[in-house]
Amino acid sequence: MLQTMHKILIVGVGSIGERHLRCFGATERAETGFCEVNATLRDTIEQRYPTGKAFADLDAALKLPWDAAVIATPANTHIPIAKRLAERGLHLLIEKPLSTTLNGVEELQRICRDRKRIVGVAYVHRSNIVFAQMREAIASGRFGKPLEVVAVCGQHFPTFRPAYREIYFTDRAKGGGSIQDALTHIINAAEWIVGPVDRVMADAQHLGLEGVTVEDTVHALTRHGNVMGSFTMNQFQALNELLFTVVCERGTVRYEPVLNRWRWMTEPSGSWHDEQLPPAERDAMFIRQANAFMDSLEGKADLLCTLDEGIQTLRVNVALLEMVEAAPWRAVAK
Repeated sequence: MLQTMHKILIVGVGSIGERHLRCFGATERAETGFCEVNATLRDTIEQRYPTGKAFADLDAALKLPWDAAVIATPANTHIPIAKRLAERGLHLLIEKPLSTTLNGVEELQRICRDRKRIVGVAYVHRSNIVFAQMREAIASGRFGKPLEVVAVCGQHFPTFRPAYREIYFTDRAKGGGSIQDALTHIINAAEWIVGPVDRVMADAQHLGLEGVTVEDTVHALTRHGNVMGSFTMNQFQALNELLFTVVCERGTVRYEPVLNRWRWMTEPSGSWHDEQLPPAERDAMFIRQANAFMDSLEGKADLLCTLDEGIQTLRVNVALLEMVEAAPWRAVAK
């Protein structure tokens, strides 16, 4: 039986857009093209990935028929581009965060609902097999009800994202800063495990990342109904780590993507039991995400992260930033 080939347009080919272009191509299920307004970048990417379909703007790109588009431009442009493409009949995979504000979100929902468009948001931890296995084990009731989620995250940004000074990260209005760029992944992952956030508290500041003024360190507290959450992150430490722990009634479960494993413990002062997977290339999650999106287009599977779920996490981003700006600190009496 012939495999369906999907015509996928990548809008914006900065580092994440280039990854989507590469990874959709790697599935061997997609005919890709891309749109990039930066002429130098457009020429560079065209040389690396000679699809024969490189466009300077959406008007030119939309002269060809496309099944779907991946929107990988700065976050403040996502909603206007998504509305335009949905109105043209394209299904959408939108990079995280969905936007920087809630403006236009309800209209996008209406357009996609009226035109029956499939819209996913690219929170890539949902594509990690390790995380999916851990989530399934928790959802099965094996460890009892989740009570608390704790995430400790850190990474040396100059090593892992050396171009951070030259991209959207420098500007909150474009989706920059630790809350919208990185913590949003972890918040979305927590919502996938223990349900949506309904209350937040937060502190954030620029402490150590050179060349920017946006926050590089965040401490956030969340409530997911009766489940409590705690999240800490910085983007300048030497250690590359993500420890995502879910404390349940009858055990503790931990996701460690850097080591490609999840682990669990049920006995007090007991030992960890590791569920170890072979080392995975970083592209593996993005290829799985691309395949899952195309499976949803074919009616074979649900989206990994729906538009509504992306909007929910956007609400959390907005609330965290508002809390940081309010700075509700109380001085300790002397």
